Amino acid sequence: MHHIVFYPVGNGDTCQIILNKGQQRLLFDFHHQSCSDFNLTNQLKKELSDAQRDYFDIVAFTHADSDHIGGSTEFFELEHAAIYQGNDRVKIKELWVPAAMIMETCSQDQMSDEFIIWRREARYRLKNGHGIRVFSKPSCLRDWFISENIPIESRSHLITDAGNIVPGFNLVNNGVEFFCHSPFIKHTISGDDLLRNEASLIFQIRFDVNETITEYLAIGDSVCSVLDEIVSVSEYHGNEDRLKWDLINVPHHCSAFSLNTEKGVYETQPTEGVRKLLLHGRKEAYMISSSNPIPDNNDAYTQIQPPHIQAKKCYESHLKQVGGRKMFVTMEYPTIAAPKPIKFEISSYGCRIDNSNIQASTGISSVITSPANRAG
Repeated sequence: MHHIVFYPVGNGDTCQIILNKGQQRLLFDFHHQSCSDFNLTNQLKKELSDAQRDYFDIVAFTHADSDHIGGSTEFFELEHAAIYQGNDRVKIKELWVPAAMIMETCSQDQMSDEFIIWRREARYRLKNGHGIRVFSKPSCLRDWFISENIPIESRSHLITDAGNIVPGFNLVNNGVEFFCHSPFIKHTISGDDLLRNEASLIFQIRFDVNETITEYLAIGDSVCSVLDEIVSVSEYHGNEDRLKWDLINVPHHCSAFSLNTEKGVYETQPTEGVRKLLLHGRKEAYMISSSNPIPDNNDAYTQIQPPHIQAKKCYESHLKQVGGRKMFVTMEYPTIAAPKPIKFEISSYGCRIDNSNIQASTGISSVITSPANRAG
């Protein structure tokens, strides 16, 4: 049995995957809000303490925007400098980053920004050849290896390209595998031309519990053009099964522009590629929007920043088409007034919500906690 937990961190992302009842823990992104009633730092430290550990097996940053790394350099222990060590900081056994995070550039007044601190940490680990996995090997990364007098061949085992399964996990021994959809090499450009969202990590995470397969699409802040390419490339290589999902974290905090370049008036119409991706959802699937609440009122339709009500309507429409169950918004569960982490259980029954720590109403409980009626 495995669990996937989504934390209520506003318009940001933090998700934890707990494998085999706690044998391994993987954290995807970290967004601590000091002004929020929900304290991510305290929550994660309590969970680790309860599990009698002071580390995560994997910490993955999908990209370097502040809503995915905010507060992280005060929480984690970093190897490259003593200033980031001790004081009950949480350790990272292996750091996962897109190549774009290593190739980030900055101005003089950005040298203390968190994305540069993580660039230093990633480069330090890569130079030392341990505790890191980099996704994609664009020419600018090759140039960096040359500048550091490091043969790229000596670090090739630490680099995974799109279209490959991440080493270190497999369905037989771990009950899970991570298929890397993104970043594509062409989207990782160093310097001012670097576009973080286009070069961010995207995985299809496949679980196997007693021969019941459950698929989770972790998309991050991707844009519609990248998703179109993922669908096209998957179809070309006969990998359509890597587009399936029982659980999907809808991209960029329910932004309409992850569906199309035009938001639409009442409902966003997805591009053809994104439409295909959404229709790869399986019966009784779930959607997650890691975002602020999404009201359906007049002001919502003119809102510039995500989440967008037009996108939510599109997602709910396609979820209905595939016979899915429900779309959750992290800052609305179980209530807007008091959001709590959303926990999914992955078992031989498939994917189901685990609200054992939530005092939910009878109506909510009866609708969303019953197991999926499928196997294989």
